[in-house]
Amino acid sequence: MKVALSTLLLVFCAVSVHAEPPFPGKQSQFQGFDRYDFVHDGTQCIVVVPKNVSPGKPWIWRARFFGHEPQTDKALLEKGFHVVYAEVGGLFGSPKAVAIWDEFYRFLTEEHRFANKVALEGMSRGGLIIYNWAAKNPDKVSCIYADAPVCDFKSWPGGKGKGKGSPSDWQKCLQCYGLSEEQALDWLQNPIDNLEPLAKAKIPLLHVVGTADVVVPVEENTAIIEQRYKDLGGEITVISKPGIGHHPHSLKNPAPIVEFVVKHSRSE
Repeated sequence: MKVALSTLLLVFCAVSVHAEPPFPGKQSQFQGFDRYDFVHDGTQCIVVVPKNVSPGKPWIWRARFFGHEPQTDKALLEKGFHVVYAEVGGLFGSPKAVAIWDEFYRFLTEEHRFANKVALEGMSRGGLIIYNWAAKNPDKVSCIYADAPVCDFKSWPGGKGKGKGSPSDWQKCLQCYGLSEEQALDWLQNPIDNLEPLAKAKIPLLHVVGTADVVVPVEENTAIIEQRYKDLGGEITVISKPGIGHHPHSLKNPAPIVEFVVKHSRSE
């Protein structure tokens, strides 16, 4: 009996040592947690794995600038959330970007059993993809945290209002959507225009903004979202940072953001 137990122990140890990593690609560290960088369906992706996974496998999906102001992501990892990323920043939230996210969502929920509802995190231009994806997939979203977010591509990169547009990015944006400038100026599918599906799904929103942001002005983006979402009966909280511009993103103490995400994430 002792021999049999010893043999089983050796087998168990061998399996543990040689166990396959949960995700493919290059393994490294992010804020003390295992990070995996890999290509899925032609897109550069990142998954960071918590040391102790919370029941139901909750996760937060970051859009743009992975690793910048990481305090919220680190705190959620400590609470058992996975943190994921799929690089679509150069697609400005266009239908192609949404399709890429559709596939990555399928991969994570079907092949890795992540929660059916995900918390979305979008900084700056990341606001376009999180809102456009959520509008198409409201049943798959638990909540949205948007930080100095672009909510109308006419504001940025278009620069058609008070925002500091980028001419080269504006041309790239038009190409991604297959629109002429005239068509883009009449386009009514920006996040500010497409909030009804989110309100019907009762998705709570949190925006963190700097009142002195001249790159992505609050009045052309978050202020419109706030008013229209409230008019639709939606729940939205806006945390304003007086005198702060487009940077720095997030909050030095991310507790309000973390509490918002944890509160609205449910095991699915």
